[in-house]
Amino acid sequence: MSVPSEPLISDQANTAAEDPTAARARLFQRLDMLAIAHETIDHPPIMTVEEGRDYKKSMPGGHTKNLFLKDKKANLYLASVHCDTKVDLVALGKAIGARGRLSFGKPDLMVEVLGVTPGSVTPFALINPGAKRLSCIILDRSLMAHEAVWFHPLQNTASTKIDPHGLVAFIEDCGHAPRILDLAAPLGDVVADE
Repeated sequence: MSVPSEPLISDQANTAAEDPTAARARLFQRLDMLAIAHETIDHPPIMTVEEGRDYKKSMPGGHTKNLFLKDKKANLYLASVHCDTKVDLVALGKAIGARGRLSFGKPDLMVEVLGVTPGSVTPFALINPGAKRLSCIILDRSLMAHEAVWFHPLQNTASTKIDPHGLVAFIEDCGHAPRILDLAAPLGDVVADE
C-alpha cells in the first residue's frame, strides 16, 4: 500500500458543507496529482441504478452501486459493486469479519463520514477526512474486470470514468487497502481476495 499523499489544504474543509463545484475541483486536482486519467460527463441527478440505466448506455464500462454499510459494533464499510451484482449482505459481513449483521448507514452518518448525500455515495468520497473512519473498502471483482469504471464525482449530477488500476491507486493514496471480492458470492473468495 502506498503512503497517503500530503493532504491538500482544502482537505481540512468541512466537506459536508463544501460547495459541490469546489468538491469536484478538489477531487480532480487529486486525480491529476496522482496521474490518474479521468473523464466526466454531466447528467441529470441519478439516485438509483435503474434511473441511470438508459442514460449510461452511451458510457461504456462498469457502472456501479455503492453501499455505505455498518455493523452492530458501528464499524463502517464502503462497497463498490457492479450495478448488476446482487449482494448478499449476510455473506459479505462474514467474508469481511463484520461484527454482527451489516445494515445501511443512515443519511446523517453518511454525510458526517463521507461528506456526500444519499444517491452520491462513491469511493471518491475517500478524499474527505471523515472517511478515515471506514474499516474496510470492498471492490466487486466483476466491476474491476472492466477497462473503465464510473462513479459520481461526489455528487449525483455527473459520472467520472477512471480505469480500475487508477481506482485502486486513488483508494490507496487515501490511506485504505481495498479488498477485491466476488460480491455475488463473497464467502467463496475469503482467502482469494487480492
